[in-house]
Parts: sequence; structure tokens; C-alpha cells
Amino acid sequence: MASTISQQASGTANLVAIDALGPAGEYRTRNREVITDTAGVAVAELSIVPPLFVTRTISAQRKVRPLQLAQRRAALHKTAEIFANSVIAGLCFDDYVQLASRVSGLPISATRAGARDVAAALRTAFDAVWSAKPAGTAFDWREERTRWGSAVWARRGEVFAVHASGNAPGIHGLWPQALALGYRVAIRPSRREPFTGHRLIQALRLGGFRNEDVVYLPTDYAGAEQIIRAADLAMVYGGQDVVDKYADDPTVFVNGPGRTKIVITAEKDWRDYLDAIVNSIANMGGMACVNATAVLYEGDPAPLAQAIGERLSTIEPLPNSDERATLPTQPIDKAHMLAEYLGTRAAGTTPVLGADQVIADLGDGYAALRPAVHLLDKPDIEKLNIELAFPCVWISPWSRSDGLEPLRHSLVLNAITSDEDLLDDLVNEPTVTNVYRGHHPTYYATPAIPHDGYLADFLMRNKGIIHD
Repeated sequence: MASTISQQASGTANLVAIDALGPAGEYRTRNREVITDTAGVAVAELSIVPPLFVTRTISAQRKVRPLQLAQRRAALHKTAEIFANSVIAGLCFDDYVQLASRVSGLPISATRAGARDVAAALRTAFDAVWSAKPAGTAFDWREERTRWGSAVWARRGEVFAVHASGNAPGIHGLWPQALALGYRVAIRPSRREPFTGHRLIQALRLGGFRNEDVVYLPTDYAGAEQIIRAADLAMVYGGQDVVDKYADDPTVFVNGPGRTKIVITAEKDWRDYLDAIVNSIANMGGMACVNATAVLYEGDPAPLAQAIGERLSTIEPLPNSDERATLPTQPIDKAHMLAEYLGTRAAGTTPVLGADQVIADLGDGYAALRPAVHLLDKPDIEKLNIELAFPCVWISPWSRSDGLEPLRHSLVLNAITSDEDLLDDLVNEPTVTNVYRGHHPTYYATPAIPHDGYLADFLMRNKGIIHD
């Protein structure tokens, strides 16, 4: 979806320019990449900064002190309005949403909703931060209680780096919490969708943050590694390979695969929860880490699988620019690769909606990805944890004798059950991050519900203080 070009040979004067945003403002590099949409049409040109620029930028960020808390709060609220309502870098909100949808393949309605979620997250950034703060801890050492001795919430560093994902705009609603806490932030955008980060950082600067407070650093792999080395703490998104790479690095917070699941125990009638189950699978194009990719039932799962398949099969494949579209799109060659991969991994299962029907060729070189539903005859853990960026779900039987093993390694696990002992076990299971119960779809979120723990858990520490 991107190709490297030089300034002299680009021939791309009419493309949207996405420049780096450093301490001195916008920076257009000689080394740039053309960003194409899922039909292969060039839409933008992204500046690529070298590692030396990364080093100098983060060094400049270290030299400034954070804005005062009241200034940060006001700037985040102002930014929310600017992000949602202003023309930024030549793009109004609707134009930005259209470009982000075209390039990511996310349906335009889901892209718009995700972008609005970013604006909402800016307004509630301090709410999320306050939810994470220990009740007995002071936010500022100047609070009166610190004179008699208490804990104070302190940053673990000064510069926070983010390797942003391109799955959906909403992921950019998380890292502004670091600005609320006084960090200076460096963002490396995804080439898959560079528009949201660029618009947000421009808006933050217009809203009252200084250039040094937040920077936008599109870069290659060497530059990406340099961002992590130069910053104090970092957050990265990726698959299991990324999880493994940083598993032993306490300065890197990894947002890995979601492997979100639903388990239904025998005393519950799954028909009463079918809406929540199907929505958990298909909402947001099935592209998010909080979309359900496995449903396990304590009973015969075949009727459940058939019912899910019938619901999902009614989704019409449409261009993702269509307001009615709910399925993601991919270039046709990538869609074929994805379907072939799924077909291989689904060997031995019963296809309800099989890999052979996933590709819906829309013409013009791209395809929508139809939902896939495969029925397992037993809880095959390897298959249950296969996560693909479209509505793809594995349906499996489950029994108490199977235990927690098939349910582990889940970002969200919705337990449709009246068994409180099972809920206790899930809440206490270290590899299950969030536990929902009942009719709540797995993508449900509020500022009070941590995503993968509160981000502030990683960014902050308790420090003892007493003074005269």
C-alpha cells in the first residue's frame, strides 16, 4: 500500500501531503512514500524521516518541561473540538474520514465512528487517568496531605513513544492520556492509515500543546527502533512476533493480538444472546482486537454455529465507501492470500461460511471480505486463537473438564453464565485481561473500563513523599 519515491521523481503534486511534525514544525523529507487505497489508487504522500531526525527530535522533547496540569486539561478539551470540527492541513473532518477509510479498508461508517471516539477520548482523558490513580496517592506533591507523608503519583519517564496501529482511528484515543499525565509523546504512524495521527497531532498543537509536546515521526524500520531506544517508555502494536520481541523489555508496553472470546454455559439459552454474539463478531468490520474470534458453548455448538452463520451471511459486500458497508476491503491479491491462509488453517473443521466464499470481488482491483464461520469438534486451542482482520469466528464445544485452557489468552472474555465460580476463575486468570458477563458486546468500552490495564498503570509509579 506504499511505495518509496524521491521528491524529484514523485510526479505526485496533487496528492495529500502528510509531512512529519517535529519541534520546528512541518518537515517534508526527500524520502517519501506514496500511500494507496485498497483499490491501489494513490491518495497521499508520506514523508519518511531518518533515524538522526528521530534522535534530535526526542532530545528536543526532553529539554522542555510539561505544561501545567490546568493547561493540559484545557488543551485536550479544545483539541477535541478542533479535531472534530475544523479544517486541518487542508482536510475537513469528512474529507479526512473518507481518506482514512479508503486506505485502511475499514467501512466509512465505522471509520467515522472511530474518529468521533477519538474526539470523545480527548474530552475524557483525565477521567480515564483518574480512574487509574490509586485512591491514597496524591497527583501533585503540592497537595496538603503530602506534608504528613503519603504517596505521590510520578511519571516513570519523560518521553513516551507510540508505534501506532492502522486498524482503526480509535486506537489514537488512548495515547493522549500520556499528555494528560505530563509526558511528551512521539508517534510513529502506521503506513496503513497515517491520517488520524497526523490530524490529531496538528489539532493538539492548534489546541494549546507545544511542538515539543507531541511529534509525528513517520519512519522506516531503523527509525522505528530508534524511537523506542531514544524514548523512556514505548507502546507498540503487533502480532505474536511483536509480543515475543519485547516480552522481556519492561520499558515497552505491547498491544498484541486480542483473541477475544465468548463462552456460554449450558444453563443459558444462547438464542437470548445472539444479537450480542453476532455484534461482537462483526462490529467495526471485525477488524478490532476486541471483536470476538471464538465462541465456545457447553453443549452441541452446531445449531449455534448455524445461527451465527445465517446472521452473518446476510451482510451485503459493498465498497467500503458506501455508507451501508459493514465489511472491510483489501486489494484483491491480499484478499486471495488471506482466504488461502484461512483455508489452510481451517483444515479439519466444518465450514459454515467457509474460506472459499470469503472474497467478494468488487472490481477495480479490490474485494470485500465476507464473514467466515468454522465449527470445531473439540476446543482446538491453536485454531481458537487464530485472529484475522475481518469477521472470522471459530465455534467450538466446551465442557467443565476442558477447564480454562481454551479460554486463556483473551483480551476480552464474555462469559454468558450464571456460574459465579467460573467468573471468579476468569477474573483471577492472569491471561484473561477483561471479563464481561451477559448481553455486553465484547467491544463495549467506557473511560472507566481499562483496555489492557490502564495505560497509566504502565506510565506511572507511586513514590513516597514527606516535606515541611
